[in-house]
Amino acid sequence: MSASALAQPSLTTRLKSGLDAPICLTWELTYACNLQCVHCLSSSGQRDERELNTAEAKHVLDELRRMQVFYINIGGGEPMVRRDFFELIEYAVTPRDGADGIGVKFSTNGAFIDEANARRLAAMDYLDIQISIDGVDAATNDAVRGNGSYAMARRAMDNLSAANFGPFKISVVATRHNVSQLDQFKALADSYGAQLRLTRLRPSGRGVDTWDDLHPTQAQQREIYDWLMLHGENVLTGDSFFHLNALGDALPGLNMCGAGRVVCLIDPVGDVYACPFVIHGDFRAGNLRDSGGFSRIWRESDLFTSLREPQSAGACASCGAFDACQGGCMAAKFFTGVPLDGPDPECVIGNGVDSGTTPVAIALKPRPAADHSKPTSRVQ
Repeated sequence: MSASALAQPSLTTRLKSGLDAPICLTWELTYACNLQCVHCLSSSGQRDERELNTAEAKHVLDELRRMQVFYINIGGGEPMVRRDFFELIEYAVTPRDGADGIGVKFSTNGAFIDEANARRLAAMDYLDIQISIDGVDAATNDAVRGNGSYAMARRAMDNLSAANFGPFKISVVATRHNVSQLDQFKALADSYGAQLRLTRLRPSGRGVDTWDDLHPTQAQQREIYDWLMLHGENVLTGDSFFHLNALGDALPGLNMCGAGRVVCLIDPVGDVYACPFVIHGDFRAGNLRDSGGFSRIWRESDLFTSLREPQSAGACASCGAFDACQGGCMAAKFFTGVPLDGPDPECVIGNGVDSGTTPVAIALKPRPAADHSKPTSRVQ
């Protein structure tokens, strides 16, 4: 390797300083949802009357198109609850004004993917779909996502398959109650010609209150790591599990916290947060309705600028695994009361909150910005 090549910063180093536009922008279209999953990162359930209307949402899409955002990850709540859902999706993916369409990946519980909607979705370009389940059987899944939700999700998968949609995604949040089912999740995805997406549980939204019961044990963290080392090339993880890299070789995927650097969240009322898992005032960078819109927030907000600065290793400075795990997940630390320069609460080296050896003080756990939960949970 040449001296000039050695002098080039790594991809991770370059990404940490931020990009002109996010690689993955998550946009929660609505807080309305027919389910009330116990780990919902946005505490969804009821619609917020301040949510962006159709014209405002299209204006945002125009701005993202000008910024050359490659794709957006649309969620909720349940995004298909919005009456203008198809109008907005079609507006996003359709080329206009000499610019390409914006690719859309949307996450859904499948409630509204009947046979007709499945055919309509299959006819659209630049569209990917993630169906969320958290168990390979109704007993495991419905304990987290609500009675009847497993059958509902499987019905949606069947309808997409019958409509020849193509390789949709099956999205699973790893919990201590489903880690033993990883092989079965992969088999389920393979049976549909789908791709498995495995994500890490964070103590965000309603997950703040269910974290202690749901987050995987230390032994299960090792099990997830070993399983991903065998299957990770064919399983999507995003930046979920980089804290596990301290166990050995790096996992496939983006092994860094991308908050405010390569990812961010737009919530239903236009507030922009550093990542989907830190919906809290401390990580709010601005609102789309303010002067300058999204581009000003992404490029000039004080919060995002600070996140792109070199970060201190803090309490992890003396740990030989810091370069591998980067100190873990910002959201997981924040909502468990660990300082941002402290160790991940699920630190696999043994400095996590549950280990009793965390070398930092644990503060009062912050609460999420807002709770949109309905009084009762009901599957429609």
